[in-house]
Amino acid sequence: MSMLSPRLQLKVAQKQILTPGLVQMVTVLQLNRLELKEMINQEIINNPVLEESAEGGEEISAEELQPLLEGDRINDPADQPILEAAMVDMHRADAAGEMGALSPDLIGDSGTATLEAGNLEGAVLDGPLADAAGSDAQMEATVAADPFEEIDYGSFFEDYLDPGYKSPASEVVEKPSFETFLSQPVTLPDHLRSQLSVSLISDDVRDAAESIIGNLDEDGYLIASLDEIANIGSHSRHQVEEALRAVQSLEPAGVGARDLKECLLLQIESRNGRYGVAWQIVTKHLRLLETRQFKELAKVLGRPQEHIEIAVRMIRHLNPRPGIRYSGPGARLVEPDVYFIKDGDDYLIQMNDEEVPQLRLNAQYRKMLDRDNGATKEVRDYVRERYTSAIMLMKNIEQRKQTIQRVCESIKRRQAEFLAQGLDFLKPMMIKEVAEEVGVHPSTVSRAVANKYAHTPQGVFELRYFFSESVQGPSGGDLPLLLLKRKVKKMIEEENPRRPLTDEQITSLLQAEGIDVTRRTVAKYREDMKIPSTHQRRVRE
Repeated sequence: MSMLSPRLQLKVAQKQILTPGLVQMVTVLQLNRLELKEMINQEIINNPVLEESAEGGEEISAEELQPLLEGDRINDPADQPILEAAMVDMHRADAAGEMGALSPDLIGDSGTATLEAGNLEGAVLDGPLADAAGSDAQMEATVAADPFEEIDYGSFFEDYLDPGYKSPASEVVEKPSFETFLSQPVTLPDHLRSQLSVSLISDDVRDAAESIIGNLDEDGYLIASLDEIANIGSHSRHQVEEALRAVQSLEPAGVGARDLKECLLLQIESRNGRYGVAWQIVTKHLRLLETRQFKELAKVLGRPQEHIEIAVRMIRHLNPRPGIRYSGPGARLVEPDVYFIKDGDDYLIQMNDEEVPQLRLNAQYRKMLDRDNGATKEVRDYVRERYTSAIMLMKNIEQRKQTIQRVCESIKRRQAEFLAQGLDFLKPMMIKEVAEEVGVHPSTVSRAVANKYAHTPQGVFELRYFFSESVQGPSGGDLPLLLLKRKVKKMIEEENPRRPLTDEQITSLLQAEGIDVTRRTVAKYREDMKIPSTHQRRVRE
């Protein structure tokens, strides 16, 4: 039976460790232009040795700073206290030797060095004695300063005298914060409450309407029943119903509905279409509308086919989600990270560095790295660490720029026809292929194109947009997946609505063009583009 006991073992192993510099390089590479600008501004705030190049002042390069950074990198030995004690004794011996080297006229009876007023001018002081004399002279100069200059008369008069008037500079005015002037997107509840505030209703109904507005989802539908709203707010059923009518009369039309049918009816009523053909279709024959049986609708309603088509076109323009425009994510700000500029028959790659701070090293902190300036070891270590961090950041930013530049050069060579003639000439391109050409790992290329946009003669595109798989086939090997989806979508748009194309027919048409795809692949692409099936697209006579 083996006994459990502590023991020591030696083992050799290899493992990959990400250094802080490598982690920062990966992080900086995947930042877009706006995120990089924000990161640089934050680093300037946190790192005192970093500054913008446009600020002026003395600058130092990383090459000039490197000898100072390596000066104190010798690790302290284990017998450091003994060495420090020996250095102290050595300094004391040197000081005693300097004292002994003084002339006898400067040595008093007590054995200490004295200076008379008459001999002060002719004496030459060296070593520690000179430092002591210099500090004494500085102290005497401080004592001889005018004491009246140390009085702040301005604060004295402001604190103890009331002249009856204060200049605008001396008044402390509490100004509103900057956030007060920032615009905020208008939400759906805010938009409805602003309209409800000018409605002529009673206070009880207004309170019930506020409860209804608070129970609307982002699409504008009421998610609570009227009984629940009445019980929570202690309102009567009549007050809640009147409040619901008040909310449903507000803009956008259709808000406050409890289902899709009520939402569409509210919008039709807002267009003065109550009891019309569209109203009747939504009220009683919504199923026939979903299955596109327009001829059956004309027969049931006893209306001409032209009236049904007009009503269907009106219903198509209604919004099934009336509140989404106030609850959506809003517009997204996109700024290109790189420009493809046409220059004759070629294209120039230009990085968008506008408004991105250009960094440099502040040379004023260099003196803190020198032992002779009296800086403590803690100060020197801190300044050295800040300089090292700043140099690392500047190198990673430059490495990011070069990597994106090389990736875009590869894109330019592979997508020259797209840049010149448009989307129909886009070629398949894999991240692995570009990585092999650039000489980096595929994950590096993936980070370099992530969340970054390029301004091209054909418009602004995300860099990842240029990467697409190719369709396998005899003559379809050069066709990217994106263009194949466009072909499927174009075929469906040009089909006969009464005889829509099936997935098998679309597959046959593509195979006739030399593109080898299966029916399942076509169905997958159609579902990705959110195109209904053949049965749902068919218009029945």
